[in-house]
Amino acid sequence: MPTIRNGADYAAANGLRSREWFDRSDLDGFLHRSWLKSEGVSDEAFRGKPVIGICNSWSELVNCNVHLRGLAEAVKRGVLQAGGFPLEFPVMSLGESLMKPTTMLYRNLMAMDVEESIRSYPLDGVVLLTGCDKTNPASILGAASADIPSIVVTGGPMLTGHWRGKELGSCSDCWHYNEERRAGRITHEEFTEIENSMSRSNGHCMTMGTASTMACVTEALGLTLPGGAAIPAVDSRRAQLAEAAGRKIVELVERDIKPSDILVRDAFENAIRVLHAISGSTNAILHLIAYAGRVGVDLPLTLFDELCESTPWLVDLKPAGRFLMEDFFYAGGLPAVMSQIADLLHLDALTVSTRTVGENITGAEIINTEVIRPADDPLDAGGSLVALYGSLCPDGEEMKVTAADPRLLPHEGRTNVFEDIHDLAARVDEPELDCDETSVMVLRNAGPIGAPGMPEWGHLPIPAKLLRRGVTDLLRISDARMSGTSYGAVVLHVAPESAIGGPLALVEDGDAIRVDVPARRLDLLVDEQELAARREAWTPPARKDKRGYRKLHVDHVLQANEGCDLDFLRGRSKVVSDAVTYL
Repeated sequence: MPTIRNGADYAAANGLRSREWFDRSDLDGFLHRSWLKSEGVSDEAFRGKPVIGICNSWSELVNCNVHLRGLAEAVKRGVLQAGGFPLEFPVMSLGESLMKPTTMLYRNLMAMDVEESIRSYPLDGVVLLTGCDKTNPASILGAASADIPSIVVTGGPMLTGHWRGKELGSCSDCWHYNEERRAGRITHEEFTEIENSMSRSNGHCMTMGTASTMACVTEALGLTLPGGAAIPAVDSRRAQLAEAAGRKIVELVERDIKPSDILVRDAFENAIRVLHAISGSTNAILHLIAYAGRVGVDLPLTLFDELCESTPWLVDLKPAGRFLMEDFFYAGGLPAVMSQIADLLHLDALTVSTRTVGENITGAEIINTEVIRPADDPLDAGGSLVALYGSLCPDGEEMKVTAADPRLLPHEGRTNVFEDIHDLAARVDEPELDCDETSVMVLRNAGPIGAPGMPEWGHLPIPAKLLRRGVTDLLRISDARMSGTSYGAVVLHVAPESAIGGPLALVEDGDAIRVDVPARRLDLLVDEQELAARREAWTPPARKDKRGYRKLHVDHVLQANEGCDLDFLRGRSKVVSDAVTYL
């Protein structure tokens, strides 16, 4: 029976965690070194040097991440320059456009992949290469729980699309021109031209969609180097940033600066302020709450709304505005935005640059005030995302008010209820659908359990007959998410979801619903006696999956107001102390 020695004691005596594997004189050390040498490296390459993992979510299935192999090479250069030993490894990759029903279903699975890869291998620090929507939060969730020195390099936005003299943004203009096609205002041939003109390069969506939002939020949290969020994917400066991150991770290891040192309450408040200032995606709320659950920070949904009131909206990007991420980069990027709201930020918060937020943004300035507005001339004095509560959503919901028609922000109307996405697809364009410009469209069974995975189904299509009448927005309510590239008066993340008996499950065609954004209310106007009778008659929908990860997800996923993490993943893993060694 081998003697088991506690890895924490061994690492503490030797400085670097990787020495637990490599600086041993026993059979284990022999095997660890021998197998690594089979890759063609010598003792001089790795002995006594910090081992840096490059956690790569590269995949040919994910257009946003297909260029990350090149960035990995740049990171390796930086690690070697700083005296570290880089080792690249793959993790699951999540691509929103091709993965069905949604990458959100697999965010936590990828987070587990990242966490367990870090825990089980001899890594002293890790560089996280991310791109598409959920690869960024999944990587951060895993690294936050593993809690070794970590730095993020995002993949960057693709170049601006162009069609017949118009700038195109994915996928905000996908939704816009699809509605134009359904209304008969553009031809199928023109729609195909737009398809061929929109996505011009590698990189994630170049609107302020979820991927761009999460890149900005990552920078605001202090997990990536300053100015990194907005550099276009194919710009040479992104590779230079990746090289700098390779150098910096070695310093983070030497100084033992970990995610737990950075992801503190002040950092989350900074990120929420930035989220409002850029008019970012509602999806960021879910991810930030999930991060907080991993590091033990209390981050209630009400805080997002509280900070909204005093944070100006400054960035004029689609889907809420006019411009795109390439313009944002040239206008000064996130440091310029943060400098404008410096009086609202915790400037002493630590970042992976090893400097504070205040030091990072010193000297940052706006280059183009059309794209980034100064704080004394904002697009709106308040922020962009609000949380509503009421009889329809006792645990809250989210709404991006900057992307909605203002006339619908206080609104009351009669409902058209769709049982699921298939019912919606079958009936939304039927001529006999009883709807007009005052209607409220309701979709249920689209939440974390009901869908499962909470897909981006919340941007319900406006019925074709209303599009032909010139209707451009309707109040739409669901327990789904929507793409950060989407727009409209869309109420999302209704909690608790309908599949577990939330009030959304009890809504019927013709019920009246009232939204009052100034009062932060969303109410179903049906008396309690009638609702009690409906609740008594309600039966939960059948679960769709009974095996594998999907069953695990449905059995353990938390609701939207808790970040949709799996209940058993909250908190941190014991990385070093679990890495026992057999002598």
